[in-house]
Amino acid sequence: MLRRWSSPRLAGPGQARVNPLCLDSSGLPCNGRLRLLSFNIQVGISTERYHHYLTRSWQHLLPHQGRAQNLQRIGELLANYDLVALQEADGGSMRSGFVNQVEHLAQLGAFPYWYQQLNRNLGRFAQHSNGVLSRLEPQGLEDHPLPGPSGRGAILLRFGEGEDALVVVVMHLALGGNTRTRQLAYIRELIGPYRHQVLMGDMNTHASDLLEHSPLRDLGLQAPQIEATFPSWRPSRCLDHILLSPSLTLERVDVLARASSDHLPVAVEIRLPDSMHGDALPVPKVGLK
Repeated sequence: MLRRWSSPRLAGPGQARVNPLCLDSSGLPCNGRLRLLSFNIQVGISTERYHHYLTRSWQHLLPHQGRAQNLQRIGELLANYDLVALQEADGGSMRSGFVNQVEHLAQLGAFPYWYQQLNRNLGRFAQHSNGVLSRLEPQGLEDHPLPGPSGRGAILLRFGEGEDALVVVVMHLALGGNTRTRQLAYIRELIGPYRHQVLMGDMNTHASDLLEHSPLRDLGLQAPQIEATFPSWRPSRCLDHILLSPSLTLERVDVLARASSDHLPVAVEIRLPDSMHGDALPVPKVGLK
């Protein structure tokens, strides 16, 4: 395993949190299809012009009444999906009104399972996090700080058992190319033992770089989404991706025109292999506490 020279946290197992209000969710659709979405929500700040980075920058430090309405809109969107990857969520600090945005969006979207990964802890001022919302109960969950300067992380989820398990990695990669290469090499090691792979997140680079010039290049991954996602008001760069292994069949891909962040959300629908239907991915347990 690659060493992390500058991360204060250690990789280790995590536990998905349970939303007790919606454990009657039906879990995996019976048609074997899975709806995935990745969204950098910019801690609930709606950015619609370049000058908003200046005029609304205070919202990265202080609460704002418009944030709740924006999160409500985001929650309504997320409710249409089975598995959601969130980047730039706040885990409950002054700027979010001490609301854990991952948990809050799980409640708004009626997701039975959620997990918050705290990557940059600024105490009462900011709890910079990645998050996962799921209608499926993961059989394994791992929390991984990524190589390079502290503040970047990946969440690995495993659904099912053995060689037919589905592994999903949620990530927010670095801006710098050299650091990003180290991070992708680390992720390549994590997913190596698995056949069915999904990588989701704000990867801060284009698909061609990921598939042709990164440590992922030998995996044969698909990058179905090539439309620009950033900035949301005039997209010119394709930074947000959902990468799929060849064993997973793409049914649909969309970049959603939502002015809820400075990034646009990316959504795909995939068809799972026959071996993963039925009991391979257990549904949520009604009554679990």
